[in-house]
Order: sequence, then C-alpha cells, then structure tokens
Amino acid sequence: MTFAFIIMGDFDPRQDRAAIHGGSARMVGVADLDQACEAARELCAAGVECVELCGAFGEEGARRVIEATGGKVPVGYVTHLPQQDALYAAVFGH
Repeated sequence: MTFAFIIMGDFDPRQDRAAIHGGSARMVGVADLDQACEAARELCAAGVECVELCGAFGEEGARRVIEATGGKVPVGYVTHLPQQDALYAAVFGH
C-alpha cells in the first residue's frame, strides 16, 4: 500500500515533500486547504491509496480533501484527546 501524510503550515508543496520506504510513504507540506486539495489529487493520480491529514485540517478540511479526491481513497485526519487541548493551544496558538 502507498499512503501519504499532508501537513499544513508555512510550507511550499513544490519543495516541501519527502518519500521513504521506496516511495510507499510520502509526506507533503502545504500552506492552505486549496494546496492540500491539489496535492491530494496529484498524489492519488500517482497511485497513493490512502491520505492522512494533520490535525490542522479538522473534520471540515478532511471533507474538502475527500471531495477533491472524488471519494476514491480513504482520507483521515489526526486528532488528540480533549485533556491535551491546552498543550495543543500552547504549541499551535489556537
């Protein structure tokens, strides 16, 4: 199986990408949701079978990426336990 992890932050998806394990695991950094949708479409066209998103996307962002991929691959997003909300807020400024 080939899968990808898309992270959102101060990234340029043309440069901020990596692959390990012979390309079966890929990571792409994007600056916003539009870039994420484009990256997801590109990754799927290249044979990626599963996309995971960082927690910055949330449920609505995951829905947009699912739409962008036509619902053809599973798309998940990272979450955390509520008791760590304060830690996440301190790190990410939310």
